Amino acid sequence: MSAPTTSAGHVAQAVVIGASAGGVQALMALLSDLPRSFQLPIVAVLHLSEDRPSQLADIFRHKLQRPVREADDKESIAPGTLYFASPGYHLSVEKDRTFSLSVEEPVHYSRPSIDVLMESAADAYGAGLVGILLTGANADGAAGLARIRQLGGLTIVQDPAEALAVTMPEAAIRTMPPDFILPLDGIRSLLHTLDRPAP
Repeated sequence: MSAPTTSAGHVAQAVVIGASAGGVQALMALLSDLPRSFQLPIVAVLHLSEDRPSQLADIFRHKLQRPVREADDKESIAPGTLYFASPGYHLSVEKDRTFSLSVEEPVHYSRPSIDVLMESAADAYGAGLVGILLTGANADGAAGLARIRQLGGLTIVQDPAEALAVTMPEAAIRTMPPDFILPLDGIRSLLHTLDRPAP
């Protein structure tokens, strides 16, 4: 099976993932058996309380055999690394493939916002970006996933029938139908094919 490509025919260069209610369990299921050789950077926004530090990087670093960290301002995006947005900060990807943190107003009551990450990453990576939207209880991520699709990237939404909270995946599907609507097992299988060289 050849690597899934975008509509422009470009092979994936980075993955962005958004989730809210039920997202920790869904993301762990998605990434738990990702091979150590997987070299695409993965950047994730999960809606978290702003009033306490996030334990996500520690939890996932303990479970996954790969580098995991919170994204730092001005940090260059490294291959093979899983990055999490920090609570209370929007996380953006700049054109030079570095991170930018900001404290602008929440989007869909959330900071970090999935839309902010996905829209900025779409502008930075274009057709090389893969966007995945999982379970969640608001509409954050729908506009960001649409932006990825508009720029030729690959878009994937968790099947609402399986999601713990259906609002987020259903909003994305209504806004712009994604390339794939899949259960977590299907997304995981697809993710494993993305890190292959172009034929």
